[in-house]
Amino acid sequence: MKFTGYDLGPFHDEMFATPGVARDGTRLLVEKIESLPEGELLRRQQKAEKALYDLGITFTVYGHEQGTEKIFPFDVVPRVVSAKDWDKIEIGLKQRIFALNLFLDDIYHDQKIIRDGVVPREIIETAEGFLPACMGVNPPRGIWCHVTGTDLVRDEKGVFYVLEDNLRCPSGVSYVLANRRLMKRTLPEVFAASRVRPVDDYPARLLDMLLRMAPHPVAQPCVALLTPGIYNSAYFEHSFLALQTGIELVQNHDLIVENNFVYMRTTKGLKKVDVIYRRLNDDFLDPLVFRPESLLGVPGIMSAYRAGNVCLANAPGTGVADDKVVYAFVPEIIRYYLGETPFLPNVPTYLCWRDADRAFVLDNLETMVVKAANESGGYGMLVGPGSTRAEREEFVRRIKDRPRNYIAQPALMLSRAPVIVGDHFEGRHVDLRPYILHGGDVQVIPGGLTRVALKKGSLVVNSSQGGGSKDTWVLKH
Repeated sequence: MKFTGYDLGPFHDEMFATPGVARDGTRLLVEKIESLPEGELLRRQQKAEKALYDLGITFTVYGHEQGTEKIFPFDVVPRVVSAKDWDKIEIGLKQRIFALNLFLDDIYHDQKIIRDGVVPREIIETAEGFLPACMGVNPPRGIWCHVTGTDLVRDEKGVFYVLEDNLRCPSGVSYVLANRRLMKRTLPEVFAASRVRPVDDYPARLLDMLLRMAPHPVAQPCVALLTPGIYNSAYFEHSFLALQTGIELVQNHDLIVENNFVYMRTTKGLKKVDVIYRRLNDDFLDPLVFRPESLLGVPGIMSAYRAGNVCLANAPGTGVADDKVVYAFVPEIIRYYLGETPFLPNVPTYLCWRDADRAFVLDNLETMVVKAANESGGYGMLVGPGSTRAEREEFVRRIKDRPRNYIAQPALMLSRAPVIVGDHFEGRHVDLRPYILHGGDVQVIPGGLTRVALKKGSLVVNSSQGGGSKDTWVLKH
């Protein structure tokens, strides 16, 4: 397959600087792809898809009429990020995580940022992710956000923006690791020659961070991954990470709380658990504190956590920083806690609870992307340029009914990357979700999940909305 006739459009293309001219870091990749015998790249694409199927790398779409288990679509042409671009991303993400962690600790303690008028009290107290039950909690080493997946986009000028933060139970890193394994087998020659930074050590880095979070000195801390179970959309990832890190995969019935300590049931009796990597939403974590009807949580686990006898990663309550209205204040949060200018900009954001912003949004819905403050997965969203009159009228009603619940952003011209469509290449919009670990020092994994809007013209990259993924190659200097 050749890139002849590949249309860049008016967008920033991740592979080509101008028509037919590859970017510095992608020339070798382009040459290799074009040198393959006719039909060979398609054969390798099909082989990669079969490997995904055989590995059982799936996600769940709830309520889908054709069944829930889906193979995550994968495009064999990788997305390349230069060392120079990655340096900027890494600096910006570390800054953001340090600031958000300080913000979370402040919100659940002295609330200085509220008293100083930087963030309105009503915004915090009406955020669904704000948990009064976490007031005064002191997580081990003062760390709240142990694992973060931050979504980045690039505009037509090649500038990276933070689209949103995911500090509760960010998913998708298993696809990063699986995609890399596939690419090493699919394009081994060009991979070896491209000097790509590794992501394979993520499980080891994750385990090291979790071990360091043990609340009490112990020779061999016991770490477990708490999953809601096999019916959860990310269960494949839960089992995959438990296997790769060597930690126990547990459900609520495997755990019990006694005297404010958490124990795991084993064939040899009860074993104390020091650190729990929880992949269970806050609401379901402890039926004695949150939803009493939860059949997924562990009764008493919040008491053990509050007593300092177990570390929960990520800490309950981090969802307040995921709120898309709070997101709009992150640049000020960075300035407030660090005294620094934000290195990675936010997408310009209009807050519908402000009268002037709301009036502007309602008058310009056709050019805006409107998002619900606490939705994810591409749900609760209006993409104005592709919307119908009926859809816009529905969002007018929603915004007027619950202005606090909506933000709006101008529809960016997201960057594109080539994907295989039939027997040729076409550009599709992409984003990037790097994964960040915080265990005292902040580590940004050199790569991340590049998600692709496989539907032509679509800006929605979520797998539940028809998106797929690519391997992300971060080049060494």
